[in-house]
Formats: sequence, C-alpha cells, structure tokens
Amino acid sequence: MTNTPQTMIPQADPGAGYRAQKEEIDAAVARALASGWYILGREGEAFEREFAEWLGTARAVGCANGTDALALILRGLGIGEGCTVATVSHTAVATVAAIEMVGAVPLLLDIDPDTYTMDPDELTAVLEDPPPGLPPIRAAIVVHLYGQAADLDPMLRACAANGVALIEDCAQAHGATLNGRKLGTMGQAAAFSLYPTKNLGALGDGGILATDDAQLADRIVAIRQYGWKERYVSDLVGVNSRLDEVQAAILRARLPHLDAGNARRREIAAAYDAALAGGPIAPPARRPGAEHVFHQYVIRSEDRAGLQARLKEEGIGTGIHYPVPVHLQPAYKERVPLGPAGCAETERAAREVLSLPMYPELTEGQVAHICGVLRRL
Repeated sequence: MTNTPQTMIPQADPGAGYRAQKEEIDAAVARALASGWYILGREGEAFEREFAEWLGTARAVGCANGTDALALILRGLGIGEGCTVATVSHTAVATVAAIEMVGAVPLLLDIDPDTYTMDPDELTAVLEDPPPGLPPIRAAIVVHLYGQAADLDPMLRACAANGVALIEDCAQAHGATLNGRKLGTMGQAAAFSLYPTKNLGALGDGGILATDDAQLADRIVAIRQYGWKERYVSDLVGVNSRLDEVQAAILRARLPHLDAGNARRREIAAAYDAALAGGPIAPPARRPGAEHVFHQYVIRSEDRAGLQARLKEEGIGTGIHYPVPVHLQPAYKERVPLGPAGCAETERAAREVLSLPMYPELTEGQVAHICGVLRRL
C-alpha cells in the first residue's frame, strides 16, 4: 500500500532522536538551568573531557558550531591571509566558508566517484606542483563525507612530505573508523559539527574540535573567547565562539548512546543494501578497512528527479547532499580556484546523488516499507 502524505517517512527526524532520549535530555537541561552558570562552565568542561576520552584524543575544545571548529583550528595553526587551503567542492559550504572566514584562499579539488571523498592523487599533485598564482598551500581539509572515511594514508604522506597540516572535517563521521582507528585522531586536528541532525547532535547549534597537540588546544581555548588567557585581557586576536552549558549538558546525555545509534544506522544500511542487490541502483560503496557510520545513505541515479518523485509517491522522503557544488554556487562561481581535474566528478555526483531516510529511530515497519519500494525500483 502506498503511504499517504500524513505518513510520509522523513529523510531526517531530529525530533525522534529527542523523544527517544527525552528523560535523560530533560534531566540534563534541568541540571544546567539550575546551575545558574550558562557559558563555559562545568557542563562544557565535562563534555570536552568525555568527548576526548570517547574519541581517543588528548584534548577536545567545544565551540559554537562546526564551521567555527574548522576556523578555530586554522586560526590556531596560524593559517589565514597569504595562505591557501586545499579542500573539496562536494561538501557542505561550511567547509569552504571556514577557510574564507580566516582570510585564506580555498583550492577546490575533485572527488573519488565511488566514495565521494577527496581524490588523494589530485591532492598529492597540487602539493608537489602547486597551481601558479596562489599563496602557499599550508593546509588540507579532508572531508569524511556521509559517514565514511576518506583515503587518508596517501594524503597524510603527501601532507607530511610537503609540510602541510592535514585537518579532518568529521562533521558527518562521528565514530567512523579507518584501519581500526577513529576518524578525528589521525590529522593534526579534527572538527566535528554538533548540528541537530548529526550522528551526535545538540538541540541547537554546537561544535567541537579535537587534537593531541596540547599547545594548539590551549591557543584555541584562548582564541574562542576573544584571545583571553586572563579575563578581559586579549593576548591573541580572538573571536566569540562558545558552546553553551545547556547544549553541553544535552550532548553529555546523548554521547553514551552514540555507538548504539551508529550500530543501528549500519543495520538499516544493510537492509537497504539487501533490497537494492541485483537491481538497477547500486548500494553505496564501502572503503576497505573503513567502518561507515551512515550519516547519510546515498544512492545515485541519472534520473534522480524521477526516482525522487517515485519515492515521494510511496511516502518516502529524500534529500540531496549536495545539489550544487561549492564552485558553481553564485557566491563562489568563477572566483575560487580549482585543482587540475576541474571538479568533473564532483559535478556529475551533484546531478545524481540522493539520500534515503537514515536515523536510528526509524522503525522496523518504516525500514520494511522503504526496502519493499527499493526492491521494486
């Protein structure tokens, strides 16, 4: 039976995540409100410690959002005007916005068409032979997209050989691993978004960054609050980017459920895989040695509009991540430099990708309905 619009299965449902953990979240909010301290207090400090312990890094620093997490890392590394930062165009625009926030030049590279993550060969090529007319490349922001690891090993080698910092953008990869190590522990630093739809999400905005470099972490702690080491005295040029106590308390309540939520996402992905097997649409590719956490379950079709309409008729919501590559968006078109590949695979992916419903609170009945429709495609 076709679902009616009243029973449409949404592509994402952060409200369902709140309802599933309502008692713990409500208690955490009440605790934070009763404390009388709402910015940079005990909840934030505890969340930073607990997140660093869960991830396996020496330090974690909370901030206002995932975009700021990237920008704070760049500021902490001294990367800004007179620097180029290599990244991808197939990403949330936040990645590129963070680079420009600090005054650096983004250089946009192409992706591997199977995993949608940065092409390591193109990164190696531009580090060894930088495009003319650009400031020196000082960093590469590697985006672990949709919950899957980028091909880090060759990029780490290329960055190390050329004195370039590798920063991991883990906004969609909380808990994902590569060769047994959690993403966010292999570069010089890593940024995580805590937006409500993320695998670990606040009920508002939030971000956190992680590093094993204690001096870098200390600089960023100062920079996130006006460059203060002593209150009201700015030792460094800083900004205002703080994770508030209420959101920190919510995140503390949700962090212990993250691994189980990721496991449920993998169960749903396996069901989708089985439903698509042998049909005209392939399941998402998995990188060998990587454990995917399925922030998104992304398929692709040359007739995406037709596929999306068919799914909607069956009561299945979908999303497109992302419909327009950064380099083709009006604010960036013909302004930001591209790598030698010209982002051809990025443009093709943007025309074809489609995200199916993916969140731990999907019911068995909803998953069964989606799988039944996928088998009939």
